[in-house]
Amino acid sequence: MKKIILLFFGLVLTIGANAQFPMAGGTTKKMVTGRISAVILDSVTKKPIDYATVSLIKNKDNKSVNGAVTDERGKLSLSNINPDEYKLSIGFMGYKTKIMVVKTTPERPDLNVGTIYLSPTASNLKEVEISGVAPLIENKVDKIVYNAEQDITNAGGDATDVMRKVPMLSVDVNGNLQMRGSAVRVLINGKPSGTMANSVADALKMIPAEQIKSVEVITSPSAKYDAEGSGGIVNIITKKKTAEGTSGSVNASVGTRSNNGAFNLNAKTGRLSLTTSLGVNQAYPQNSLVRSMNSLVAADGSLSTVSQDGYSKWSRVGYNGSAGLDYDFNNYHNISTNVKINRFSNGGPGSSNVLTNGFPSVNTRDMDMGFNNMDWNIDYRKTSKREGEEFSVSAQLTTGRNTSDFSNRTVFSEMYFPPGGGPGVMLPDVIIDGSNTGKNNEYTLQSDYVYPINKTTTLETGIKGISRKILSAYGESLQDFDYDQKVGAAYGVLGFKLGKNVTAKAGVRAEYTDINAISGHKDKFGHDYFNVFPSAVISQALKGGSSVKLSYNKRISRPSLFYLNPFENKSDQYNVMRGNPELDPEITQNMEMGYSTYIKGSVINASIFYRTTKNVIESAILPIPGTEAEGQRFLTTYLNIGRSQSYGMNVFASYNPKPKWTLMTNVGLNTYEVNNPATNINTGTFLNYTVFGRSAYALPGGWNTEIWGVVNSPKRTFQGKTDAMYFYGGAVKKEIMKKKASVGLNVLNPFSRDLIINTVNKGSNYEQKNNIHYPLRSFGVNFSYNFGKLKFTQPKKGVKNDDVKKEDQGGMGGVQN
Repeated sequence: MKKIILLFFGLVLTIGANAQFPMAGGTTKKMVTGRISAVILDSVTKKPIDYATVSLIKNKDNKSVNGAVTDERGKLSLSNINPDEYKLSIGFMGYKTKIMVVKTTPERPDLNVGTIYLSPTASNLKEVEISGVAPLIENKVDKIVYNAEQDITNAGGDATDVMRKVPMLSVDVNGNLQMRGSAVRVLINGKPSGTMANSVADALKMIPAEQIKSVEVITSPSAKYDAEGSGGIVNIITKKKTAEGTSGSVNASVGTRSNNGAFNLNAKTGRLSLTTSLGVNQAYPQNSLVRSMNSLVAADGSLSTVSQDGYSKWSRVGYNGSAGLDYDFNNYHNISTNVKINRFSNGGPGSSNVLTNGFPSVNTRDMDMGFNNMDWNIDYRKTSKREGEEFSVSAQLTTGRNTSDFSNRTVFSEMYFPPGGGPGVMLPDVIIDGSNTGKNNEYTLQSDYVYPINKTTTLETGIKGISRKILSAYGESLQDFDYDQKVGAAYGVLGFKLGKNVTAKAGVRAEYTDINAISGHKDKFGHDYFNVFPSAVISQALKGGSSVKLSYNKRISRPSLFYLNPFENKSDQYNVMRGNPELDPEITQNMEMGYSTYIKGSVINASIFYRTTKNVIESAILPIPGTEAEGQRFLTTYLNIGRSQSYGMNVFASYNPKPKWTLMTNVGLNTYEVNNPATNINTGTFLNYTVFGRSAYALPGGWNTEIWGVVNSPKRTFQGKTDAMYFYGGAVKKEIMKKKASVGLNVLNPFSRDLIINTVNKGSNYEQKNNIHYPLRSFGVNFSYNFGKLKFTQPKKGVKNDDVKKEDQGGMGGVQN
């Protein structure tokens, strides 16, 4: 099998090499050619116009020499242009055609025309006034885009707050992210980040909402993407962009729950572009009320219990920064590099009154977790005179150092009397300390090639290699963990038209995984596996801008360090947490049918899906044997519990009852069911749901108001459930300084300080209950300022590692603020 993979990789490399170094066929006279670029915007809304038609015509003979359509950012780029004087003609349905004269010379073959505004026709202008601003939600052919920068209620929050309002996503109080009830892969600007390597939930909390431009939800990724994420892919696009000249933004917010700050700066001169950004986040320590009850019925019918009543007072502080460089050697060769650094700490003290089978004690604890990560990318891209042809090589280095330190002390103030009789004794204090330092190094190299066979058919192919090395050291050497994982992948995707209004894309991805690990005192263990992941999508355009789509794909979710780490976290000695290094990956198959339409300015997107998953990974609560004096302790770990199947649907709609009033809603439903005949697991079928609603109204004088709400259904596992959760808020914003700046007020859950969360897990003869009062209410003031003019360049391709299943919990050892 390995030989087959190597042969496949060799064939793809040969294709890429031929693309970059075509065979010699004689000499040709070198000509100085250049590039003409521009950004096309609506003159009223100042928003990009995608798919605008652009023609380049020679001024002296009126012959057309080149043409293109703008991308989703309104970006236009015409390559291989000989120095001359031309007419640039730009047109789009509903807009007045604009013609302007441009000129390039041998000395200056490249010309950036800058921003070109198209004026709507009279009929189209009325439609523009109805929509008001760019839509908060956009429905693309292969994804749904949530434009976070258009949502004024996000100010002062973090990425977790933003995710709660994204269609098809659900987020619990700790930041656990799911799509349609299944795990997702989270990318930042199309690439993985070391920040996500241990805890996606913690990583989301350290990204200020003001840094997020948009969120892309990809429900049916093609074989070109890594096969990770049974639910799909979530791509967070930040406001860091490459722009002509100098531009940037400053955002700051102060609130009762947290403080955020974000700074972005972009500069470009000629062929060189520089970008930088910095974000900071600080959450105040606040008391979270925590109550729990562990109980077990022994074989003789006796009952053992431990109840805790106390608090956890966690705080959070972190920052993230990045710096990037992009250089065009000429029209066909580009190199770029980017460095991202993230620092984040989370934790705090806690205390509980404990009753162990009725015997009292007091437990005090402290927990501190640190996350330190760096990502470094280098990307090379080569295009050719053949429009759409592209060859790229990308490399990424990710390093991370994560720490966990805890102390736990139990003090007994009363005499203990054994149940069988005898004299009472004063039990000594129980002190437990632990520490863990985990290092995660990841190296990635990939190459991609896009070849347009003809005007209606395009081939995409590529190879990729990933090497992961995890070293985890503890105070107790028997818990040390040494883990190596290597992944090799190759893919091929063919996009083509089946008719005038029907397009299709089909592909296959092959991945080989080899794992070797040593866990403490155990012998070395490991295994390898080979998987083939097909994908297919067919889409038909209907009248009136409507469309229907049918897709299929197969995906994998490999367990990450959070799931695998065998370190026993005893920050709560009665509820110990430990990973399972011998987990198998989840394998998922998805089928989806979607329909989109536009009715008098309203947008409706509906979809139904079916998903089946084997080797489902879920947390499991297991009893730990102990003495009567120790009380009933439980271990939380992770298991492959069986196979699941899920049916579901999602409906998104946007409506304008008045020109400056927008109503929006998103409703998602999916079933939950897990079966395993070998272990006699049969959960039955449950219905999960997520409901989101939003109302936004624009007032005269630059005022904007908005209210929103989210309801997440109870979350099910094979052992129990967590109650439903409700989030709601509002905001008001005023534009100032000629619309370059704004000030605003925002509020989250104003009518209740705490979000009350009840969780119950049951086994055959045991039960665990948790009741948490999480402080969520917040009030905040925010300020933002933009300077310069943004003229976006084409986004560069690079490494996208999408193959590792992330955790379902937002940290260990307590409730996080």
